[in-house]
Amino acid sequence: MKVHYGVENIEIKCPVVTIGSFDGVHLGHACVIQHLKEKAASIDGESVIISFEPHPREVLYPREQKIGILTTLEEKITILEKYGVDHLIILKFTLEFAQQSYNDFVKKILIDKLKIKGLVVGYDHRFGKDRAGNFENLQELANEYSFFLEKEVVFEEDDVNVSSTKIRNALTVGDITTVNRFLGYPYSVTGEVVYGHHLGHKIGFPTANIQVSEERKLLPAIGVYAVKVIIEQEIFNGMLNIGIRPTVSNDGQVSCEVYIFDFSRDLYGKNITINFIDRIRGERKFNDIEELRTQLQKDQEKILKLLKS
Repeated sequence: MKVHYGVENIEIKCPVVTIGSFDGVHLGHACVIQHLKEKAASIDGESVIISFEPHPREVLYPREQKIGILTTLEEKITILEKYGVDHLIILKFTLEFAQQSYNDFVKKILIDKLKIKGLVVGYDHRFGKDRAGNFENLQELANEYSFFLEKEVVFEEDDVNVSSTKIRNALTVGDITTVNRFLGYPYSVTGEVVYGHHLGHKIGFPTANIQVSEERKLLPAIGVYAVKVIIEQEIFNGMLNIGIRPTVSNDGQVSCEVYIFDFSRDLYGKNITINFIDRIRGERKFNDIEELRTQLQKDQEKILKLLKS
C-alpha cells in the first residue's frame, strides 16, 4: 500500500475511492473496503482510501470532551495495509478544510487531482461543509462528472449496527468482548516502559509501567484486564491494571501497568504493545498489601485459564 500525504502529484490507475475517518478500522469499515476492492478490480483499477488527520471531531468540537481515538495514524496504516488497500491518502483536517463544500471537494480533489472512476460510500456517509454531501447530492455529481457511485449496506454484528461510536462506548465501560467483536481483532495500546515506584516488586508482582505513546488514544475503563503483551515480536501473557492504585497510592493519578507472566527481562525504555483480551474486574481498595497480593494471585489464575481456553 502506498501512503500519500496530500493529493499533489499522485498517479493512480483508474482510482476507485472511499472517504472517511476509518477510526478503529472495524468490521463495518472492512465491508466497505472489500466492496471498494471488488469495484476497483472490476475495472482493472486501484483502490483508494481518503482519510483525515487529525480526527475531524477534534477540530470541529475542540471544547467538547476529547473524543479519544481508537487507532493512531500508524495503527490505521498498518491495519489498512493488511486489508490489501492499494493507496491511502491522508488529508490534513483543519477548520479551513471543513468549510469546503462537497461540490468543491468532489471537483477539486476527486475529479481534478485524482480523476476518479468510482466512489464507494457507507450507508450513512455525508461530507463537506455542514455534512451536505449526502448520497442523493453525490449521485448528481456522479452523473455530471461520469463516475460510478456505490452505497454500502449497513453492517450489523448480532443485529447491532457496528460503529466507531459504539466501540468507544463499549471501551468506556470496559466491555472488551464487544470491542474486539466489533473490531474483528484485539484492541491495543502501545507505549514506552518507564520507571515507576517498584511497589509491584515488593509484593511479588513486578509490573512494567507504560507511558502510552499517543495521548489521544482512548484507554479502556479502569480495571484489571487479561492481555497479550507484544515485545519485539514475541508474545507473552499478562494482566494489566488501569487505575489509581488506591491500596498503595493516594495521588489520584491514573496509571497503566502490566505484570507479564514468566518474564524477567529489563524493559525500561522499550516500546511494548498491549492487546486487550478481556476485563476481569474493576479496581478496588484493599485493607492491606497482603489482601491485595491474595487477590492478584486469584486474578492471575483466572487470567491463565482464560488465555488457555
